[in-house]
Amino acid sequence: MVRVSERLFVAAAWLSTLMTLAVVGIFVGSLLYRGLGTLGTSLLFGNVPIINALIGKLPVWHGIWPAIVGTLFLVLLSSTMAIPLGLASGIYFAEYAEGRWKDLLSFAVDLLAGTPSIIMGLFGFSLILFLRKAILPGANVCLLLAALCLALLVLPYMVRTTQVALESLPESTRLVGPSLGLTRWENIRHVLLPASSRALLSGVILSVGRAAEDTAVILLTGVVANAGLPASLTDKFEALPFTIYYLAAEYRTPEELDRGFGSALLLLVITVSLFVAARMLQGAFQREWQ
Repeated sequence: MVRVSERLFVAAAWLSTLMTLAVVGIFVGSLLYRGLGTLGTSLLFGNVPIINALIGKLPVWHGIWPAIVGTLFLVLLSSTMAIPLGLASGIYFAEYAEGRWKDLLSFAVDLLAGTPSIIMGLFGFSLILFLRKAILPGANVCLLLAALCLALLVLPYMVRTTQVALESLPESTRLVGPSLGLTRWENIRHVLLPASSRALLSGVILSVGRAAEDTAVILLTGVVANAGLPASLTDKFEALPFTIYYLAAEYRTPEELDRGFGSALLLLVITVSLFVAARMLQGAFQREWQ
């Protein structure tokens, strides 16, 4: 009876895995079927010279190059804000926080993690309205505001990943530093962080991917159609998630809808590329720490 139950469990596990792979295959296959034929310079730069697209001299349909640039700016800015703060906060939770203070802060992080992205977008929009009335009359939604809201959205991922990674280390690893005369911080820096590097960089990968794909936040904090390349952090911008939504919702011809599929395929490629780069960075860090 035990063997039969075990075989049924293994079969169910294999079936679930195959179903997951099948869903991913159907998803990627549909994107390739509808979007692969649209890939090219016309999708990226429209019907204008490439040099004009690169410097921002664009007509109404200028391809998705500005959206790609805007997405990369968003990921870079939000990651720069969220990852160091999340790493430091996770270290504090795992190694320093105690008692009710830790419980209170943990509840705040869990609450932030459960906040829907549309609520975070409304927060950013409300923040601009407050700044207009109280401090900066000329304040407006922009790239910097969108990146800030995205950073708040992905911050809990880094906090919890760092905390769990450090708390999961065995006691023998924790005692290496003190046994060598290292201080508490030196033990964290030279022993605990390198030992948990794989889990920490996995959190970075999740944060980067979350920042690259969100639409609801940027919809209310500065993204617009046909904005072109942002000249500064206070300009409106384009981003691939919004471009995909806009093309799918407002298309007038099948060709325009196919552009949406092509844009989705490029967003998937960019996300996978970011993941691969993070994995390569993870391997480099591990070799350095070893």
